[in-house]
Amino acid sequence: MTSAADSRPGRPSRPPRRSWPRSVVGRLPGSLPFAAAARGAVALALPLLVGLATGWVVLSAIAAIGALWGVSQDGSDPYRVRVRRLGWTGVSSALGLLAGEVALRSGEPAAVAGCLVTAALVAGGVGLRGRIASVSGMHLLLGVTIGSGIPVPGPWWQPPLALLAGVALVLVLSAAPWLWRRYHVERAAVLAVYRSAGEALTAAGTEAAEEARLRMTLALNHAHEVMAPHLAPRGRRRDETGELVRAFHYAVRLGEAVTAVVWEGRALPPALTRVPRLLAGRLLPGRLAAPEDGAAQPAPVGGSPGRRALAGLVASVDAEPDGTDLELRLPAHDGPGRAARVRYALLLAGCVLAAHVLAEVLHRPRGYWLPMTVAFVYKPDFGPLFPRALHRCVGTIVGVAAIGAVSAAATGTYAVVGVVAVFGALMAIGVRHHYALATLGLTAVVFVLLDLLGDHRPLYGTRVVDTALASALVLVAHFAVWPDSAAHRAEAQTEAAVAAARRYRDAALEAGPVQRQSLRRAAYHQLAEARRTVAHARREPARRGRPLPDWEGAITAAEQLCDQVTAHVVAGAADPVR
Repeated sequence: MTSAADSRPGRPSRPPRRSWPRSVVGRLPGSLPFAAAARGAVALALPLLVGLATGWVVLSAIAAIGALWGVSQDGSDPYRVRVRRLGWTGVSSALGLLAGEVALRSGEPAAVAGCLVTAALVAGGVGLRGRIASVSGMHLLLGVTIGSGIPVPGPWWQPPLALLAGVALVLVLSAAPWLWRRYHVERAAVLAVYRSAGEALTAAGTEAAEEARLRMTLALNHAHEVMAPHLAPRGRRRDETGELVRAFHYAVRLGEAVTAVVWEGRALPPALTRVPRLLAGRLLPGRLAAPEDGAAQPAPVGGSPGRRALAGLVASVDAEPDGTDLELRLPAHDGPGRAARVRYALLLAGCVLAAHVLAEVLHRPRGYWLPMTVAFVYKPDFGPLFPRALHRCVGTIVGVAAIGAVSAAATGTYAVVGVVAVFGALMAIGVRHHYALATLGLTAVVFVLLDLLGDHRPLYGTRVVDTALASALVLVAHFAVWPDSAAHRAEAQTEAAVAAARRYRDAALEAGPVQRQSLRRAAYHQLAEARRTVAHARREPARRGRPLPDWEGAITAAEQLCDQVTAHVVAGAADPVR
């Protein structure tokens, strides 16, 4: 076999370009996260209710700001990841608020500007080093912006503690389910692999097979990321973690067999398409597995290598586990280099300083909105910069209009608390589905909280203009100084993914099971990351006369190569793949 695009009888031909699922480019609303919405409503309303009952309205508003920032980081990750991210969010934002408050109380305008620039340099320096570091840097800068822009009476130590308490409230609400469903997220992620594998087997031999196999690979990538902390060898484990690790290892083997079957390009009998459901019913019993899974019968052995591999999984699942864990390591995160981090830090600091000076000219005092918007918008590691700025502006416009209409109708303090709860829930939904929706909820809540903090000015139109100015400032600075950042990252990720696919090709036939699966998992992870970065680069404004390369074609060819190698490994082929 000499070509990755080589076809077999009965197998539908592959298109030269494969469309990427829309869920990777931009998440579309599916089932609404009602639990997260409830957490957002409670986390924002509870501090205000406590403040109204005790008379500490200002401190309760600051605590609600902390809760607001916590809601923005309340994801659906495993609980240990949530605790780390929310913990660093609280600590960094509290430190930033303290630094900004000290600078403001000094009475020196230069101290405020210096504090903002220093925080921006720190935030930019750590902003491209991973998700938690990026979130921490952003909230450090946000804390400095609020602390240096809003004077708060009372002892200097009270506002940071109140802000930290607000984030801690979100942390408690988000992590509390750990007490009664400790590994729910991991279990759901592994089960999703079995479900998507069943869909891929059902689609085998049809034009939808490749797309279904790709969805299975994405589910397997996600499960690998979620299960990574549990995969280190720890001897024989009999607890729920050990069961999940065993189920994940079977999911990896199932993914290999499904890939081989899809490559063969022939429809399967129902006995084989039920294999993933059978495995899930035996390895993941309980509410998440379909009740009929346990009643399924093993598929007969025979047929092509892929079919025999599927039947072999069914035959081996009831055997006594050997106690050996396959330590499948995720590929190391290869982020931007030092030059890119320095450039981003300097650009962020310059944008923050320019926004601060502009705010001093236009709005002195309380000119915090412009630098705060810069801190939110200038996050190239969070996705394409141009759509982020656009969604920020749209969300702000709609949020200002919504809170203006609601404020005219809502009379009474407790009605205002209800408004905050509603928009907090809306923001929690937006965090998971669309940045403009999250901005809408955040903008409305911030208007109410700033009013409680003593800023009673009618600034609805002004805030829209400020958001547009800050977004334009970021876009002009970024695309004037660093226009090719997204393209360079896409090119680097594509090259790394192609190299990973070739490493898998060169070593798969001679490697043992552990090394082979590690190489295969690393290749598909790199390919998925390359797809994401390329999709981001496509959504940024392109420079005239310099069209972007056909990265998708190279990634598709590498994916087909991995599929072909996997099919050969399952078949036990001896001829090399070139």
